[in-house]
Amino acid sequence: MMDWTDRHCRYFHRLMSKRAELYTEMVTADAVIHGERERLIGFGPTEHPVILQLGGSDADKLAEAARIGANFGYDAINLNCGCPSDRVQSGTFGACLMRDPAHIASLVEAMKRAVDIPVTVKCRIGVDDQNAEEVLPSFIAAVRDAGVDAVIVHARKAWLQGLSPKENRNVPPLDYDLVLAMKAQFPDLWMGINGGISSLDQAKHLLAKGMDEVMIGRTAYQAPADILLHADEVLFDEPAQTKSRADIVEAMLPYIEQHLASGGRLNQITRHMMGLFAGQPGARTWRRTLSEGAHLPGAGTELVREALNAVERQPQPTPRAA
Repeated sequence: MMDWTDRHCRYFHRLMSKRAELYTEMVTADAVIHGERERLIGFGPTEHPVILQLGGSDADKLAEAARIGANFGYDAINLNCGCPSDRVQSGTFGACLMRDPAHIASLVEAMKRAVDIPVTVKCRIGVDDQNAEEVLPSFIAAVRDAGVDAVIVHARKAWLQGLSPKENRNVPPLDYDLVLAMKAQFPDLWMGINGGISSLDQAKHLLAKGMDEVMIGRTAYQAPADILLHADEVLFDEPAQTKSRADIVEAMLPYIEQHLASGGRLNQITRHMMGLFAGQPGARTWRRTLSEGAHLPGAGTELVREALNAVERQPQPTPRAA
C-alpha cells in the first residue's frame, strides 16, 4: 500500500473500526534509520492497533529499523516479502526475497532479537516460474523456525519479469486453496490470507475455513465504509457501528483543521476520502468536488462541507416493494 496508507489514511480508517489492524505503507529500513522519522513513521495514539511494515534485505539495518519502530510504539513489525514493484526489485527486497528463504529466516531472527513485539512476514505464494506447492511450504517452515509470529500470504504469485505492479495485483491467478492447505500444514502458526478479498462475507468464509486473519487492501481503501463500518460487528462480534458516512466526514473536520493549521494541504487528507461514498447516490459529486478543489491554495474544511452537502442533496433510491 505504498503511497496509500499514510497516517492521514489510518486516522480516517480508524474512525470506522476499533478492531481492524492498520498497516503503514512499506518503509525501507534505510529510510527509517536515516530519514525524517516523524514524517515517515509517526502516528497518533488513536491508530492502535497499528503495524509498521518494513522493506529491506540487510539484517542489521532491519533490526535497527524494527527497534526504532518498537520505540515509536508500534504494535508489531511486518517484513514485506511480497511487493513486486520496480523500486523494490532494484533494492533486492520485497518479493525478490522469496528466492532465498534461508536469508529471510536470518532477517526474521535479527528482528526478533531486536524487539519484544511481534515480528511478522507478508509474502506471495511464490515468484516467477517457481512451483508454489513446493516453495511455499519451505518458505513458511524457514520463517517459522526463525521464530516469526505470523505469516500473511498474498494468494498470488509475483511475476517480477513481464508484469507491472498493477498487473501483479490482478493477473496471476488466486490460489486460496493452497494458502488454506498451508494453514492446515502449519496449524500452530498464526496465518493470514490476502489478495482479491472484497467483502466481509468473503473474509468471514475464509476465517471459517481455518485462517486466523484476513487482510483486505484495495477494497478497504477504495470503498472503506463498506468494509470498515461493519467489520467490528461481522468479524469481531462486537456492537455494530452506529456511525454513518456523514458522521465520518464530520469527525474528520477537526483533524483536517489541525493539519491545515500546521501548514498541511487539504488534498493530503481528502485524497484518502474519495471512496467514502462509493456505490452511494452522490458519490461522483463527492469525488469531483474534492478532486477539483482540494489542491487549490486556501482550500479548507468548507470544501469538504460543500461536498458533503452536495451528497446529502442527492435523491435517495426508493425501496422496492417485496
